[in-house]
Amino acid sequence: MSDYQTFLVELTDHVAHVQINRPEKVNAMNEAFWREIIEVFQWIDDNDEVRVVVLSGAGKHFSSGIDLALLASLAARMGADVGRNARLLRRKIQQMQASFTAVDKCRKPVLAAIHGYCLGGAIDLIAACDMRYAAQDALFSIREIDMGMAADVGTLQRLPRIIGDGMMRELAYTGRNVDAEEARRIGLVNSTFADAQSLLEGVFAIARDIADKSPIAIEGTKKMIDYMRDHRIDDGLEHVAIWNSAMLQSADLKLAMAAHMSKQKPVFDN
Repeated sequence: MSDYQTFLVELTDHVAHVQINRPEKVNAMNEAFWREIIEVFQWIDDNDEVRVVVLSGAGKHFSSGIDLALLASLAARMGADVGRNARLLRRKIQQMQASFTAVDKCRKPVLAAIHGYCLGGAIDLIAACDMRYAAQDALFSIREIDMGMAADVGTLQRLPRIIGDGMMRELAYTGRNVDAEEARRIGLVNSTFADAQSLLEGVFAIARDIADKSPIAIEGTKKMIDYMRDHRIDDGLEHVAIWNSAMLQSADLKLAMAAHMSKQKPVFDN
């Protein structure tokens, strides 16, 4: 692991805790954030010791979204030529999209633990995670509409698959706040917890449960679920048949079956 300007990363019992670490700036996403999150998730993807990821925010809030100072610095680079400005903006937007695609494409399950503010770009981030959990004080909002822009880093593409098209449109068009209970009701989060401490305890318990499973089986399950987002059912069935024709030869299958028959807990290799 490296030292990061905007993240704290710890690995315990196969669970990586990735914490956005700019509490003095409400964990706003500055220039370094967008670069470092790719590095962090590349390390996670490459490290077989990591089986599950918990993503959280340091301090009182998960994240207030994109740092306005980053937007101001980008505006300062704009010139008089519309074409060159468009080229600059498109390149920057695609770079930022790639940052959250790194989270989405991670081979390991990513669980978001959200407390306090989860605004704007933070919605893009949690939409790229596998599951989301919230403390009772969590507050969600797609804030881009109130800045005179369309969300462009993944919310409009990923969130409909999580909460449905109509609800996503309502939140994107209005920018209104969603509290933790509504977030649970509409399926934005799986469940809620009383406070930030119980949130982390609960999410880490789920993460450890996942980490105890066969990493081969977990990766295969995630691959199949992700594949089905963009394919027909028959394509997905063929894909899982091809995948399992190799993966069912793993020693994990025999180990799991033997443990089940002897009523013992299996311990899988990385």
